[in-house]
Amino acid sequence: MMAEPLASERAMIDELIGDQPGSWDISREIPAALLRKLGAAGVLCAQVPAAFGGLGVSSQDNGELTAYVGSRCSSLRSIMTSQGMAAWTIQRFGDRDQRVRYLAELTSGQLAAIAFSEPAAGSDLSAMRTEISSDGSDGDHVVLNGQKMWVTGARYADHLLVLGQYADEAAFAVVPASAPGVHVETIADPLGCRAAGHAHVRFDNARLPRSCLLGGGGQALSLLFTTALCYGRLSVAWGCTGIARACLTAAVSHARRREQSGKPLAQHQLIAGHLAELQIAEHVSTRVCAHASQCWDSASPDMVIACVLAKHISAGHAARGSSIAVQVLASAGAQDGHVVARAYRDAKLMEIIEGSNEICQLILAEHAIATLPDRT
Repeated sequence: MMAEPLASERAMIDELIGDQPGSWDISREIPAALLRKLGAAGVLCAQVPAAFGGLGVSSQDNGELTAYVGSRCSSLRSIMTSQGMAAWTIQRFGDRDQRVRYLAELTSGQLAAIAFSEPAAGSDLSAMRTEISSDGSDGDHVVLNGQKMWVTGARYADHLLVLGQYADEAAFAVVPASAPGVHVETIADPLGCRAAGHAHVRFDNARLPRSCLLGGGGQALSLLFTTALCYGRLSVAWGCTGIARACLTAAVSHARRREQSGKPLAQHQLIAGHLAELQIAEHVSTRVCAHASQCWDSASPDMVIACVLAKHISAGHAARGSSIAVQVLASAGAQDGHVVARAYRDAKLMEIIEGSNEICQLILAEHAIATLPDRT
């Protein structure tokens, strides 16, 4: 039998995670040493090429690994998504020296978070107010001012990859989280992914070397945003597939064991209908994510829209499927830390982040209008 891709990495994940995700959810924290160990093994950004210290795997294999982590702990998967987005953005926009330096750090135990959203700028980044400006005292530094909201993983991060306005265009700046003028405020009680280290971050005249600007800065905002977000959407989609798998497994296991009116729940037609819906959710999510990863690996021009479609479908199935799983398990799953209770809260956030359901629908509609022929 052919071994599963990244089998040793999966075994490592099992060993490190164990039965801890429930307690992490309750305590709102994943041990930083565990995150750094996974980072040093290349697991948190597995698509980074081997030439830069990564595992160099395909989007398909990284996606299945992401789903596997997502089935165990969505908070850890969120860190994985954040680290992967940061690494992909550096790989895409950094110059040679930046790629060598930062990708080596991200595959040797250092952690990164990526900062997009602001108090008045979520999906509409044209309203972004974070500003990267030249330091008037010399030509070797820039100054960063602004505020970012809901930065996943910021609590644990060594680096913050910050998107800001730069002159008449935009730039990503790699900012040390410990730099003077950088203030990280952890969000105490998020609805879901409670241990993912969500934080608000404020930048007050943070002075940074100009070399922190990826590729020297001065790129189009839409290009920077879309490129990074494409990776994030596909990672979230695979993570949602993992949620669907976890809910299916938990619901089937419970329905086999729990008896009602003299027979297992699984033999009651209404419960069987719920299990069928969970099976559909897992199957459809897997297929749409696999298609998007195939588009990524083949550099298809359909990659961006395929990632939007995968994210939208998988997040919706995860949200509906987790609700069904809670219904099947009833009181057995209605406790903080339980896999389906976590899934119920975590999945709802997935319908909001990296492009809400509504934003995804608008993108899909615009694509249909622009590409489909007029038959009238």
